[in-house]
Amino acid sequence: MRLERYDTRGCDYGALSHSPAANTPAFGKNGFTSGSFWRESLALMEQHIAFGRRKVQADEEVYRCGDAFDTLFLVSSGLFKIVNLAPDGRERPSGLYLKGDWLGFDGIPTGHHGCSAVSLDIGELWTIRYETLLQASVREPILMRLVLAAISAQLARNRDVTLSMGTLSADARVADFLLQWAHSLEERGMRTDQINVHMSRADIGDYLGLRLESVSRALSKLARCGVIRFNEKGRREITIPCLEALSDFIQNNATGDSPRAH
Repeated sequence: MRLERYDTRGCDYGALSHSPAANTPAFGKNGFTSGSFWRESLALMEQHIAFGRRKVQADEEVYRCGDAFDTLFLVSSGLFKIVNLAPDGRERPSGLYLKGDWLGFDGIPTGHHGCSAVSLDIGELWTIRYETLLQASVREPILMRLVLAAISAQLARNRDVTLSMGTLSADARVADFLLQWAHSLEERGMRTDQINVHMSRADIGDYLGLRLESVSRALSKLARCGVIRFNEKGRREITIPCLEALSDFIQNNATGDSPRAH
């Protein structure tokens, strides 16, 4: 979670310029950075390992919790979510994955998947047998370094979400969700001024530990302040005129109400 400090107040963000590209920390001596990691993942796998291609439709399950594990998935296109079963029996999204991200690491420790993966849009996955990856890594150690870097990145991302849930107000949490989503698109060379969230407000609330009404109030406040605009085609399509303004909003509303708004 990136919370840069800006000394601004109020809701008039129209005059602010676009923020610079997000800082991208290195993943070690292999030279991977969060800005190039997805590109390196696809290029290295295509060069060094045999893989299959799986086309998916929106709302298609990639794997279910409890399924036997033998394959990892590398996102070539589309958007995917990880779903965990909460103690109350509800399915709760716990991660979002874009081009260059990996799915399936949860199955490595036990040989069975501990969560479900679901596509949110039409897309394509590269399917890589885990045993094939291990054998290829003996010949090309950089492959295992890539996988370890991917696992590390996912752990860091989950840590940031947990930190946001424990420290930020409901309004700031929703704004931070949009900011990090925009940064993920930016790192992949995709436009950030108009984004399609592909998630219902209820799903966003479950992901951030917020009630549906808290998410709705936060989005309405962001729109009133001019930080976001809703596309005419639907309220899931959001225009973000200025990422710096979104970052400012987080700073100015970080403790506006209790972070435990669920």
